[in-house]
Amino acid sequence: MNRREKLLGGIDLGTSRGLEIGALCNPLVLKSESDIHYVDYADRAFLQKVYAGNPLVDPERIVDVDFIWGERSLREITGEREFDYIVASHVIEHVPDLITWVRELVSVLAPGGTIRLAVPDRRYTFDLLRRESSLSDVLNAHLLGARQPLPIAVLDYFMNAVAVDCTEAWEGRVDIDALRKKQRTQVDQAMRLARDAVENRNYHDAHCWVFTPRSFAQLFESLCESGHLDVACDRFSDTERYQIEFFVSLRPEVDRERSIESWRQMQAKVVPGDSVPSGSDGSRPPAPGAGSYGQPIRRLLRRISRVT
Repeated sequence: MNRREKLLGGIDLGTSRGLEIGALCNPLVLKSESDIHYVDYADRAFLQKVYAGNPLVDPERIVDVDFIWGERSLREITGEREFDYIVASHVIEHVPDLITWVRELVSVLAPGGTIRLAVPDRRYTFDLLRRESSLSDVLNAHLLGARQPLPIAVLDYFMNAVAVDCTEAWEGRVDIDALRKKQRTQVDQAMRLARDAVENRNYHDAHCWVFTPRSFAQLFESLCESGHLDVACDRFSDTERYQIEFFVSLRPEVDRERSIESWRQMQAKVVPGDSVPSGSDGSRPPAPGAGSYGQPIRRLLRRISRVT
C-alpha cells in the first residue's frame, strides 16, 4: 500500500464527510473528492505569516481553514456536525493534552466513524535521543488541562531534538556521540523558550509526545485499561524500512476488554526494529518501551481515574 492507502483505505470519500486536522499546504483529501473540512489552530492568513520564508511550506497553497481549534472544544467549533472519518498526519505528537484531544475527536464522529493517524517513529527522526512518552507524562498533561505545550515538553524537545538522517538511523550508522555533543549546546535556548512559555504564555510548537509503534500501542493499552480512553485499534501499518512513520486507525469501543485486546494485537504485529546505533561508550538511545508502565501502575490508575 502507498501512504494514502494506509491512511484512507476503506473510506468511501465520495459519500463520506471528513475532517482533516493540520492540512496546511498539503491536504490528504481535497474538497473536490470529498465533503472535507479543514481544522487548524489559526486561520489561513495567520498561518501564511507564520510560515512565510519556511522552505518546507508554500504559503500560497495553505488551505482555507474551516474550523479554528484552540480554547474551545472540537464539538463547540463544529456545531452539530458529525464526521465519518478524521485524518491527522503528524499531528498527535504536537497536541498538549493527548487524552482530551482523542476524546474530542471521538465526540464528533458519526456512528461507525474512524480516526486515521500518521505518527512519526522516534527511532528514525530528530526524536532519536528522546525517551518515549510514559503514562505518567500523559496523565500529568491531562490533569493540568494543558492547552499549549507544557514547560517540560518545551524543554525536552528543544534540549534533545537533533537532526538525524533516516537512512543512517535505519542502517545503524548514526554518530551518537556527535549528536549528544550538539544536544548539550541546546540547553540555553530551551530554557529561554520554556521561560517565555511560563512567564508570557507564548506558544512554542514542540513534539509533546514521542512514540515507536510498540510504545504507542502500550500507552493506548494503558489508557484504555485505566479508563481514560475508550478506543480500539482497527488498522495498523508498521514503519517500513527507510521510512519515518507508522499508521494507526482508531475507532470508539465501549467494551474495555475489546479495546485492550486490540492494542495488544497491535503490539504483536510490530516488527522488531533494526539495530540502534550506540555511542563510543556503548550506550544507546532510550530503548523502545522504556517509558511504559506495568500492571501495578495500571491497577493504581484504575483507583484514581475517577478524579479525571
